[in-house]
Amino acid sequence: MLKKHSKFFESLLLLMDWATLSVSWALSYYLRFYSGIIPVYKGIPPFKIYLTLLIFMIPLWSVVFKTFGLYRPRRVSTRFSEVLDIGKASTFATLIFISLTFLFRQYEFSRLTFFYFWLINIVFLSLTRIVFREFLRFLRQKGYNQRYALIAGTEKLGQDLVTKLRKHPELGVQISGFLTSDSNDVGNDIQGIKVLGRYSDVRELITNRGIDIIFVALPFHAHNQLKEVLEWIGDETVSIMVLPDLFEFVTLRGSVSEFEGMPLISLRDTPLYGWNIIVKRVLDIVFSSLVIIFTSPVMLGIAILVKLTSSGPILFKQERMGLDGNTFSMLKFRTMSVDAEEATGPVWAKKDDPRRTKMGKLLRRTSLDELPQFFNVLKGDMSIVGPRPERPVFIENFRNTIPKYMLRHKMKAGITGWAQVSGWRGNTSLEKRIEYDLYYIENWSLNFDLKIIWLTVWNGLIHKHAY
Repeated sequence: MLKKHSKFFESLLLLMDWATLSVSWALSYYLRFYSGIIPVYKGIPPFKIYLTLLIFMIPLWSVVFKTFGLYRPRRVSTRFSEVLDIGKASTFATLIFISLTFLFRQYEFSRLTFFYFWLINIVFLSLTRIVFREFLRFLRQKGYNQRYALIAGTEKLGQDLVTKLRKHPELGVQISGFLTSDSNDVGNDIQGIKVLGRYSDVRELITNRGIDIIFVALPFHAHNQLKEVLEWIGDETVSIMVLPDLFEFVTLRGSVSEFEGMPLISLRDTPLYGWNIIVKRVLDIVFSSLVIIFTSPVMLGIAILVKLTSSGPILFKQERMGLDGNTFSMLKFRTMSVDAEEATGPVWAKKDDPRRTKMGKLLRRTSLDELPQFFNVLKGDMSIVGPRPERPVFIENFRNTIPKYMLRHKMKAGITGWAQVSGWRGNTSLEKRIEYDLYYIENWSLNFDLKIIWLTVWNGLIHKHAY
């Protein structure tokens, strides 16, 4: 019955996509030729010619979407991942379709119509999918469209899975029971769920209990039993999901990818790859350029005052550690005397620091001494947002005393960061600062960067720990 329901929903989704495709194509034609957004100089082509193309578009999109897995059940998938797959599949299908239209040499189709269609289709398909998935989640929360699962593994990993699935009833996954390697555990209750049998009983339970999914959640020390469990499942037509017990080794943005059909589990990675690098770099260049242009009179005034009020250079260069542990020279307006560390050696600034110059006290209090760092951003040594860079002379001690300290260097150093706007700036808890830095890297997005920039401006430049 569940498989019939799955086919029904797949067919319903397919029909929705066909309707969305047709509406998007018709709307694109209207926007190009009747909206007046861009003038039409060669006359308006008959809609019938464009409508005929749907005969080729509908099967093409169906095949491409099927290939990209957009008609498989996505109970444990995110909305974002589905929207991303829709974008990839639609782009691929659109490029193929544009290539095919060159075969119609007797007629030239509007390229702008194709662009409108590509954009509108992705937006409309994404919206209809979100609505469709929300409708299914509503049904599942009401007890309909359920799938039944067994968990092979009774230890912490399997128990954690139960806890997480119970938090999401909208997924419609009901845990029927546990499987174990120890016959003494059979019949026991774990979090209110029965241990129904041993791994070797799995085929019988699949048949008798109407099981749809097997979650294999073996602890790390028992992974040698995985082959046996899979052999006992055999050719039963159930979905099999393996939870690798590697969470304790995951430190930063763990993920699963595929290479030549081989699954690769990443235990540590940076969020900056592909388009993410370009997006963040564009933001850095645009924002730093605007800041430099608009604050150039302020920086000129500060430079003059620094020169007039104390002897020594206007700018202060200090070695800091940035992305991947590489060092660079960070720029600041000089706020201390030239020989500030001759007697003490490298030390952190403290409240009412006697080494500050007359002008330095004001500059550090208002953070105006950091304005030259926008040139570091423009050069590419730093970013607008990221973990604040530290001096290498201090880092060796930090990495030995603070767990995961060096992981903050998986992201380019920033002028401001999540730790700073959250209050962990200056002479505050390093452990908390690292915690917030790693959270930022783990959850990085363009929106997150914009939020931090806004909070930096909103909270003001003056901070009680800036000295």
